[in-house]
Amino acid sequence: MPLFADMTSPEIGQWAEKNALVLLPVGQIEEHGDHLPVNTDAVIAESVTRAAAEQLDADLPVLVLPVIWAGYSGTELSRWPGTLRVRTRTLADYIYDIIFSLTEMGFSKIATVNGHGHHPALLEMVAREIADATGVYMACVEVAKMAAPAVVEMRKSAPGGCIHGGEFETSLMLYLEARVQMDRAHAEDVFRHHSKHFPGDGFAGSKAAFWSTWGIQRSTTGIYGDPTVADAEFGRQVFETTVDNLCSFLREYHATEPACWD
Repeated sequence: MPLFADMTSPEIGQWAEKNALVLLPVGQIEEHGDHLPVNTDAVIAESVTRAAAEQLDADLPVLVLPVIWAGYSGTELSRWPGTLRVRTRTLADYIYDIIFSLTEMGFSKIATVNGHGHHPALLEMVAREIADATGVYMACVEVAKMAAPAVVEMRKSAPGGCIHGGEFETSLMLYLEARVQMDRAHAEDVFRHHSKHFPGDGFAGSKAAFWSTWGIQRSTTGIYGDPTVADAEFGRQVFETTVDNLCSFLREYHATEPACWD
């Protein structure tokens, strides 16, 4: 699997000439309760991205950039040690500059693979700004959305159990054999407001509107959900579904040319 940072300048130029797809995993360093490491989002984003690149390698040229490991988190998560909080505009400008640099090299197929829940709107804004400035239409992929079919079918936790540090992330980290302390995991029902408009977590249904859920959730430990039902086999099935769905989308994205305007 070719890694962007391991290559020489001439080699990168050759990959640009081959119309390589460039993948940028985006994560975060933040607390994830007492049982998960603070790099959980970064580990998941990078692991999914690299697995997809390996699977795609036989079909199309793919380069993987180093993971963005520090991003934006709301003030709620700063109550516990370990959360690095980059301001939204700083992060958007930083990612914009990375993508813009790639377009200057001649790359036109670029996708972010995001593993952190506070980033989607920010990344989509960057994608629009890049398109306006360069005519390059990057893609923004969410790990959770690619994982959703498997999570919805096989989850054990109730709505609200797959939020932050819950069944979803803990199962993935168990499968990836990351440092997980299950003896310190416990369930915490933090979602105080359930309705048809707000189903509890992103896998329990879609929200009818944006309403920052941190204003209606309260945790005493930094866990938002139920990691006690997590297991590595569930993590494996979710991971494989995520990678397969990601590869399917990336093949389509790489093969599709943007519309031409007269």
